[in-house]
Amino acid sequence: MLAATRRSPLALWQTRHVASLLVATGLVESVDELLVSTTGDRRTDTPIHAMGGKGVFSKEVQQAVLDGRADIAVHSAKDLTSSTPDGLILAAVPPRGDARDALVGSSLQDLREGARIATGSVRRRAQLAWHRPDLVFSELRGNIATRLHKAEQFDAIVMAMAAIQRLELDIEVVEPLDPEVMVPQVAQGALAIECRADDEDTIVALRAIEDPGARLVVDAERAFLAELGGDCTLPAGAFAVLNDGSDGDSDGNIELAGMLASLDGQTLVRRQRRGSDPDEVGRSVARDLLDDAGGRALLADFRSANRG
Repeated sequence: MLAATRRSPLALWQTRHVASLLVATGLVESVDELLVSTTGDRRTDTPIHAMGGKGVFSKEVQQAVLDGRADIAVHSAKDLTSSTPDGLILAAVPPRGDARDALVGSSLQDLREGARIATGSVRRRAQLAWHRPDLVFSELRGNIATRLHKAEQFDAIVMAMAAIQRLELDIEVVEPLDPEVMVPQVAQGALAIECRADDEDTIVALRAIEDPGARLVVDAERAFLAELGGDCTLPAGAFAVLNDGSDGDSDGNIELAGMLASLDGQTLVRRQRRGSDPDEVGRSVARDLLDDAGGRALLADFRSANRG
């Protein structure tokens, strides 16, 4: 089996992790790597949201599978758009890692007045600005090593906890941010493996490494994003968890919190719902934000500013 992947150390870790899971099933003998350069990897001087965001870290990896150069594509699920390209199927979501964001270099409480924070994510920037309007933000792009190398230029940077854990990074000051403080990106911490929709043997192999619980919450979060009509560059986030029903709530076991903000963080709205159908839970939270919380105006303002 041949896996298409980005070239970064984190992407390679993820691909090799998926390979180990597949080989352990006994359905796959070995997995080789096809290294792919994506638009997001090449244009490191441009903010992600300014590139349009539509699959800047995934499109070329997906194309390698569509044109037969690879059998599977391994992604950070948070990099995917809300819809899967024709000809592909999102065949597996393995067990999810830590979905939280993390502040590196300082705790939120210890940040000085007017502290400089570096992040390439409008979602992270908006939520931190909501909590701390005094903060000053700078753009930060590049792979994990590049961002850590630049960290000393700022009071703190923001990273994904899953990346820190997967690469076993030895960082002196790391504060995981609870989803109540910062709602994660849709599907953050999860991996997504795609293959051709007509490749039945590969689909069977990938289904063997799927985690049903992870799939449910990732599907709910992706449905939220789909209803917003967006991708991973929006100042929006969603985080779903599974409940065991021990609290006596009979409305369903998927609980999803969604967030939408203005780019400057002056306006931030959150909504939460619970249900049993991941698509309906995700979409209903998005509709609540759009229709009841003024979210359509926030999205219109963001897209207008982005076009400008």
